Parts: sequence; C-alpha cells; structure tokens
Amino acid sequence: MWGTAPSPTAEHAIGIFRKNGARKILVPGSGYGRNTRIFSEAGFEVTGIEISDTACEMARDYDPQSNIYNGSVLDMPLAPGQYDAIYCYNVLHLFREKERELCLQQCTDRVKDNGLLYFTVFSDREPSFGRYQEVEKNTFESRPGRPVHYFTEAELLDYFKGFDIIESGITEDPENHSEGPHTHVLLYILARKRLSE
Repeated sequence: MWGTAPSPTAEHAIGIFRKNGARKILVPGSGYGRNTRIFSEAGFEVTGIEISDTACEMARDYDPQSNIYNGSVLDMPLAPGQYDAIYCYNVLHLFREKERELCLQQCTDRVKDNGLLYFTVFSDREPSFGRYQEVEKNTFESRPGRPVHYFTEAELLDYFKGFDIIESGITEDPENHSEGPHTHVLLYILARKRLSE
C-alpha cells in the first residue's frame, strides 16, 4: 500500500552502514519488502521480521534475496548478538510504553557490541498528532488496539541514553497510499551499542 520506493532514510542508513563496515542487517517490522530490498540490492545480508503472514509472502516474492521471518518484534526468534546493524523504520511508535521498551530491548539484544541502530519514529510535529483518543501521554488510538506514539526529540534521545548517539534529527518522508500524497514528519536516530561490561 506504500508503493515500492524505499524510504529516503533507508538510503541514508546504507551510506552509514557501509562506512562502518556493517554486513549483516536486521530489519524489524520489514513489511512487504520495500525497505529490505534496497539493502539486499546494495549487497548486505538482510534479515527481516514481520508479524503479517501476507506481508511476509509478498516480501519473499518482491525481495527473494532477504531472509524473511514471520514473527513479532516483541519476541524475536533470532539468536542474540549476530547483526552488525539494525534499520527499524516506523515501528517503535506503534506500541504503548512498556512494549516500546521491550521492542528496543529485543533489538539491542540482537545487535553486536559496537553495532549500529538506526530508528525512525513519528514525531510530535506529525500532522496527525492529537487527532484521536489519547491513551497514554502523546499516544493516541484511531481505533482500539492501534496505538501510535508521537515522540519529542528529547524523549527519543532519552530512550537511547544507554547508547552512544552518533546522529539524530528530523526528516520529512513523503508517501502516497490510501490517504493520497502526504508527508510524514519523522525523527531519526543513529546510535552505537556500547561494549558489554
């Protein structure tokens, strides 16, 4: 539904991952492959994990070079410490607070020491901020069981306080799907996992 063009943030991440010598990439919430394919075509060894059966089937057709697992980002059936980098596009904001923390922990466990984590999330500057029923601070549900959290820059930095933050900022991400052409206002963060003590 989002077309086949990858997010511009995926292209940004590719340059950073290459510069840092990353080879094995994990993409949590990999969807139907529009953001995994650009990594696999760039020569990375890519693993995606996606909860939707249908999206997994589509991804295996659209991006046959990537390894796609059907499962939840909250309980990933993947060995710890095996990935050089993680690219997590617009997933972390899809949960309430405790699950957001669990999602980040699951990702942290899967990346190697000194590995990179590149996350994008909805910001509080997103046009849809505040439109629906608020269920937690800055978390709104357009329908029951479908939360969307809108991060402030300070909050996102606080989530990654246990990492070495390399870069963070705000970016506009154009999309054209069921709502027609529109632009999301995202926060992104690039962080490095510290060595285990």
